[in-house]
Amino acid sequence: MESRRLGTKLGGLVAGAVLLMSATAAVAQTYKIGISAGLTGYAATVDRSWSDGVKLAADAINAKGGIKGRKIEVIVEDNRSEPQEAVIVYRKMMTSDKVDVFASGCVSAGNFAAAAAVARAQIPMVLCSILPNKEDELKWAFSTLPPARFEVERRLEYLRDNTQIRKIGILHDPSPYANLQKGVAEKSAAAYGIQVVGIEQYKTDDPDLSVQIGKMNSAGAGAILKIGLGGTTLTAAKNIKQLGLQTLMLTSLEDLTVFKPVADVLGDKFFFVAAPSQVVDALPSGPLKKSIADFLLPWKAKYGDRDPNWAGRGWDAVYLIQAAILRANAFEGAKVRDAIETITGFQGTSGVYDFSPTNHQGIINNPLFLATMSGSQVKIVK
Repeated sequence: MESRRLGTKLGGLVAGAVLLMSATAAVAQTYKIGISAGLTGYAATVDRSWSDGVKLAADAINAKGGIKGRKIEVIVEDNRSEPQEAVIVYRKMMTSDKVDVFASGCVSAGNFAAAAAVARAQIPMVLCSILPNKEDELKWAFSTLPPARFEVERRLEYLRDNTQIRKIGILHDPSPYANLQKGVAEKSAAAYGIQVVGIEQYKTDDPDLSVQIGKMNSAGAGAILKIGLGGTTLTAAKNIKQLGLQTLMLTSLEDLTVFKPVADVLGDKFFFVAAPSQVVDALPSGPLKKSIADFLLPWKAKYGDRDPNWAGRGWDAVYLIQAAILRANAFEGAKVRDAIETITGFQGTSGVYDFSPTNHQGIINNPLFLATMSGSQVKIVK
């Protein structure tokens, strides 16, 4: 009798151990994607969309069984659009959450600040921002963002080909990406027959930009290249109107919800750089339009008419990571990193990605458009 009880207890212990091992194995079979995103602060509009796009792609892949049988778990931390906060959330995700890969948002300065620690941990980063400059950090970072010069080129081309304006001002925030665009505009404007007569910087929380705009107007600028995210675009538009100027404003990639009130203020004096997914109805049939349509089906089902651009880049990031895992036939960080460098001809929602050991900025052909907006209607400028 006693031996029978002992056997029952042992059987229970063994069964419990098996269940525990099964639960542990199930946890181990998840693949963790970490996101450092500016869910609050100046980058909130774009980074929320990016994060939603990452999660939407993860859900779509999980619905088909995950990646090689592993379900994706997405962990999002708010960096408040601040570099210091980004370092904290990156550290938390590496040490506490044990993430396998990062698909972080558009706060370049935050991604830069954490890049050294991420590289030491040998965790790949597929980003919505420009890339770090240091070679050992760049090795582990890849971008879904087109080169900054593509945004600048579209605006300068329009001014050269469609206006008589030959003097411009540059109004930019202090972010690395804005400074990169500013530098490109300074160096390349002359090739388009255009002179930069004023460069003014502002803070992302500045409530008034009329002094900077007034200086550029006094220097003869007929157009302003506005570079930077967030509510300052509407601030600049209101200041241009309040000053009674006929100045054109041409802005960078941004969420369309930011642009609508700007268009209401400036009308036909407002232009912006648009991504393919923002003008999908005007695109010809082909692989790009199909890729966007495949993404828009679940996106619209969940989020309706929200701007799809930044979410589409997040969606692309997850599918690039999946492609790398399948190529490497492995989940280890170093092997996934190596595999991303071999991905070419990958059709995403934002263009075709062609990575290589010497190019970690995947989009090498300009997929962008210049557009205007009337009400909620976006129109490509021919």
